[in-house]
Amino acid sequence: MNKFFHSVYLDSDKCTGCITCLKRCPTQAIRVRDGKAHIINEFCIDCGECIRHCPHHAKHTKRDFIPVLKDYKYTVALPAPSLYSQFNNVKDTNIILTALVLAGFDDVFEVSAGAEIISELSRKYISEHPELYPLISTACPTVERLIRVRFPGLIPHLLPILPPMEAAAIIARKRAAAKTGLDSSDIGIIFLSPCPSKITFIHDPLGMRESNVDAVLAIKDIYPLLLSHMKEAQKQLDNKVSYTLSGRIGKGWAISGGEAYGIISDHYLAADGIENVIRVLEDLEDEKILPGLQFVELNACSAGCVGGVLTVENPYIAKAKVKQSSKYEPVLRMHCADFQEEPPEIFGWTEPVAYEPVYTLGANIFESMEKILESQEILKELPGLDCGSCGSPTCKALAEDIVKGVDSARKEDCIYLMREQWKKHTGKKEEKEL
Repeated sequence: MNKFFHSVYLDSDKCTGCITCLKRCPTQAIRVRDGKAHIINEFCIDCGECIRHCPHHAKHTKRDFIPVLKDYKYTVALPAPSLYSQFNNVKDTNIILTALVLAGFDDVFEVSAGAEIISELSRKYISEHPELYPLISTACPTVERLIRVRFPGLIPHLLPILPPMEAAAIIARKRAAAKTGLDSSDIGIIFLSPCPSKITFIHDPLGMRESNVDAVLAIKDIYPLLLSHMKEAQKQLDNKVSYTLSGRIGKGWAISGGEAYGIISDHYLAADGIENVIRVLEDLEDEKILPGLQFVELNACSAGCVGGVLTVENPYIAKAKVKQSSKYEPVLRMHCADFQEEPPEIFGWTEPVAYEPVYTLGANIFESMEKILESQEILKELPGLDCGSCGSPTCKALAEDIVKGVDSARKEDCIYLMREQWKKHTGKKEEKEL
């Protein structure tokens, strides 16, 4: 399996080399060479910031589309909790779930139901492992990948429990197999994703060898189809067929602080937005932590998963909707006791998350030190403006690209150095003419 698979990719025909994405990327994973941007796979964490900010819509995600339903004899939709807040004036989430069945799925299993199971297991694990405080949520794959490549000292603090999407997929597949008698390979478990990060997780999971999800649709792709079925779904509510399996805790995972609310503890910290997440991780790495802090919830997207780039609603309006709708929900509907046949261990990690030293300059410490010194000498010659015009995000990044030989980077890529050289050249030429 490719440990650096990414769902984010560039449509070079649309790219104008404007460097907007280069300046927005939080891990400096983008370079612009020969007038086109490209992504350094090792640095990318699939946060989707380049998709969000590209003015030319040149960044996209690799994902599946509705025809994928035909690949399976029986399909189960796994709607992310953030799906519900995309619609206006819908107080009963069963309308949306019914619309999914009308749209072509054979059944629905809420990821928020899996979230309530994971909340219960997380509470237990946190209470039993005070030596690992503060434990860090592993629900956001972007945060996991960021820690894996940049904050290795925090890896032991990662909560070794699968994300709700995987818990829901495990339960949904077993229920579908028991209901239909079909072989597992004939059942398609299809996740409705708010972001590219979760798409990447399905193709290249962390903490497990292989994902239990078979395909992924973007919420923004399924949204228009669901709208066309909403009126009919409203009518079918009288049939008393309910697909709703979760309550306030599970659905609350859609917004920042929702996971921590499910832990039922006051000793937590919740941050959202990739820049804020990085600041928190830097402080945790420097041991600048609150006394008694037990749990840290981090979401790369602003406002939480409702802020994913594959959603349609304004994230803060969506967050307000989640809070308003929670008034009509029970606290929770799912318990581990509801799945006596499933041991809790099935929802835990089966593979360790290992540090990937992608930012090192050399193959060993001696080569790295040599290249650091070399890059520092180059950096002294650069203007320090970090304008990005050279195709690297900062002057320091350009210096490191030069010593690593990335894309034939050179000092002459800096337009300010080129300007100075041109002035000297034209000055000498004028002196000769005189």
